Amino acid sequence: MSIRRLPSELVNRIAAGEVVERPASALKELVENALDADATTVRIRLINGGLELVEVADDGCGMVPDEMRLALERHATSKLPDDVLDRVTSFGFRGEALPSIASVSRFTLQSRVRGGDGWQIQIDHGSLVGEGPASIPPGTFVRIEALFDKIPARRKFLRSPRAEYAACLDAVRRLAMARSDVAFQLEHDGRRILSLQPTTPPQRIAELLSAELDRNGIGIDCERNGMGLTGVVSLPTFNRGMADQQYLFVNARPVKDRLLVGALRGAYRDLIARDRHPIAALFLSVPLEEVDVNVHPAKTEVRFRDPTAVRGLIVGGIRAALDEASQKSATREQAAAPVLWTTSVSYDEQRDRVPETWAPPPTLGESRLQEARALFDHAPAARAEPAVAEVPKHPLGVARGQVSATYIVAEAEDGLVIVDQHAAHERLVLERMRAAREGGAIPRQPLLMPEVVDLDEPDCDRLEAAMPDLEALGLEIERFGPTAILVRSTPAALGKTDVRDLLSDLAAELAELGSAFSLQEKLDHVAATIACHGSVRAGRVLSVVEMNALLREMEVTPRSGQCNHGRPTWVKLGHAEMEKLFGRR
Repeated sequence: MSIRRLPSELVNRIAAGEVVERPASALKELVENALDADATTVRIRLINGGLELVEVADDGCGMVPDEMRLALERHATSKLPDDVLDRVTSFGFRGEALPSIASVSRFTLQSRVRGGDGWQIQIDHGSLVGEGPASIPPGTFVRIEALFDKIPARRKFLRSPRAEYAACLDAVRRLAMARSDVAFQLEHDGRRILSLQPTTPPQRIAELLSAELDRNGIGIDCERNGMGLTGVVSLPTFNRGMADQQYLFVNARPVKDRLLVGALRGAYRDLIARDRHPIAALFLSVPLEEVDVNVHPAKTEVRFRDPTAVRGLIVGGIRAALDEASQKSATREQAAAPVLWTTSVSYDEQRDRVPETWAPPPTLGESRLQEARALFDHAPAARAEPAVAEVPKHPLGVARGQVSATYIVAEAEDGLVIVDQHAAHERLVLERMRAAREGGAIPRQPLLMPEVVDLDEPDCDRLEAAMPDLEALGLEIERFGPTAILVRSTPAALGKTDVRDLLSDLAAELAELGSAFSLQEKLDHVAATIACHGSVRAGRVLSVVEMNALLREMEVTPRSGQCNHGRPTWVKLGHAEMEKLFGRR
C-alpha cells in the first residue's frame, strides 16, 4: 500500500478526535477564543446538554471576512504573532479548534469588527454551504448544531444529555473562575443557569463554589522562588465524596494536571480520609519559561521544568495555612427543629394529659403500665459535674460532663462544645510522635543480612541520586552493580516490611515527582496506626481534670480539629443554634 496525502476533510476529522471529544470540549474552545478576543461579556446557550445546540456570543474584537475564512483553515491563528511558543499567554494557540468543530457539525460563524459590517459563514460537516452579510453587534457569534450527526461511531459514545450538560457547566465554571473580570451568562433549555458580573477573584469563587466555603474555607497566599500560589481551600473536615470541586489554574489557564492534583492530595495527607476530597480553587503563577503548555491537544495538561519546586510550593503553602487554622472544625447550618407545640394549652394541662398510645388496655391492667414505666428505670449513660458560675475564657471551654464514656461535653463562652475523646487524643498522640521524629534522627533497624534488590538501571540511578535524602529518613542503601541496590537498614517504625516493594515504590515516586514522598507517607501511616492504638479509647471514663487537660492540649496542638482519618474531633453548637432548636428564635 502506497503512502498518500490525506484529504483536508479527513485531516480535520482526525484532529476533531483529539480536540472535540464531546459538546463540552467544543464549548471550551469557543469560550477560550472569546476570552482571547478580549471579550468583556460571554453569552452561552445550550439545548439538550449541547447535543443539539451550542451557541457562544461575545463582544470581543471580532474578525473581518478574510480573517474568518482563514480562521477556518487548520493551523491558522492570531495568537502567535512572534512565533515564540514558549511564552504563550493566550488560552489557545494551535489554530485547530474551528476547522475541527466545523468538520463534525453544522457550523455557523458570524463576526463583526467595530466600525465594520457583519459577515457570516455556514459549514455543514466540513462542506461550505454559504456565506454573506450578517446583522450582528460587534463581536463574534458561533453556533454548533447536530454535533457528530454524520459520524455515528462518535455519536454513540456520547453520554446522556444530563451528563453532557454537567460537563459543559464544569467547563464554563473553570473558565469563569480563570477570568473573574469577564461577565458570563449560561442558558440551558431556556433556563438561566449562571449570570455572573465582573468582580474580584475571591468573589467569583464564592459565587461558583459552595456557599458554606465562606465559613469553612482558608485563604492561600504564598510565594517562593518566583512562583506564587493564591486561592482558597476547605478545612479538612469540610470535604466531599467526589473531587468535582477542585479547580486548578496555571497562569490563569484551567488545567487538570496529575502533578497538581497529587500535590493537593499530599497537602491533606493524614488530615482527610482516603475516600474524601477537599474543595479547592488554586491559582498558580509560574514564569512563562518554566512551564510548557504545548503538551496536550486540549491544553488541559502542562509540564513544569522543576516539578519538585511546584509540588513543594503547593504542599507547603496549603499545609502552612491549614496549620494556622488547625483548631478549626467545619460548621454547617443547623435547620431548626419543627415546633411541635402549636396550641396555647398550659404546661400543667399538658402534663396531666395521658397520651392515647399509653392507655393500658383493660385486659392487661396494671401490668402493661408497669412494663412501660420500666423503660425509664435505667439512668442515661452520662454524668455531669457541678457547674461553676463563671466560664473561663478558653476556646474549647471547660468540661461539664461525659456522655456514653465517649464524648466530652464542654461549656464555652459562645456555645456548647462536644469532643470525641478518642479521635482527639489520637491526633494529639500522633503530633507528639511527629514532633519527636522531627527533633532528631529517625531510628533505624539494621538488617542482619543486607538484602539485594534487583531493579531496572534507570530506577537504580534515581535511588542512588536520592541516597542522602533516603538516609536522612532512615533508609540506608548502596549501589550494588548496574541493576541492583543493597539495603543495609530500614526505618525502625516500619517494622517488618517488604524491602523490594518499598524500593520499587520509591523508584516510581522519584520517576514521577523527583523526591521520595512515599517513604514519609509510610512513616506517617505507621505513626497514625500507633497513635490510634495508644490513645484514649472510647468507653473510658475520664475525670474532670483529665477532660480539661485534653481540651487544653487540643487548643495548642496543630491540626487538632480532625483525627488522623479526617473525621472531626469536636463540634460546636452556638447559642443561636440552640435557640433555634428550642424554638426561641
